[in-house]
Amino acid sequence: MTAVSSAQAHARRSPETTRERVVRWQDPLASASQAAGADGLTYMRRIAAGEVPPPPIAVLLRMQPVDLEFGRAAFEGEPGEEHYNPIGVVHGGYAATLLDSVMGCAVHTTLEAGEGYTTVGFEVKLVRPLAAGMVVRAEGEVVHRGRRQATTEARIVDQASEKLLAHATGTCLIVELI
Repeated sequence: MTAVSSAQAHARRSPETTRERVVRWQDPLASASQAAGADGLTYMRRIAAGEVPPPPIAVLLRMQPVDLEFGRAAFEGEPGEEHYNPIGVVHGGYAATLLDSVMGCAVHTTLEAGEGYTTVGFEVKLVRPLAAGMVVRAEGEVVHRGRRQATTEARIVDQASEKLLAHATGTCLIVELI
């Protein structure tokens, strides 16, 4: 039985405990094509301003850029119950994805028109659990930007308590787009 079919069966038996979330997004390839001819910082600022639709992962995980500078990116995120794992806290994959996103977008702000990037690898340290209802801030920064590689660091803090929740380091490969 798949997770979806299991959840549907439980919804029929226990509608009072069932929750639902509708997710709407735009074609990610059509949105990405709007980057053509723009440098990375300009494109990222267009996403933040709502001129270009956000990527589907941002909608799914409720995260958005709130501050962008050359070599730096900050996002806010709002994890929900739909991000919980079996032990009753937000899955570590939420933090890992948020950290990877903010580190990648920090690199993105350094790209010239015609360049792209991809994450080669990253290491995450989870310090405290995330919970539904938290508003978190992730900040990423490029530590080194070479011709073909960039290294990054990022942190997630709980906005209410200002406590560190997770941190990461990463490496991105800079590529020429065709």
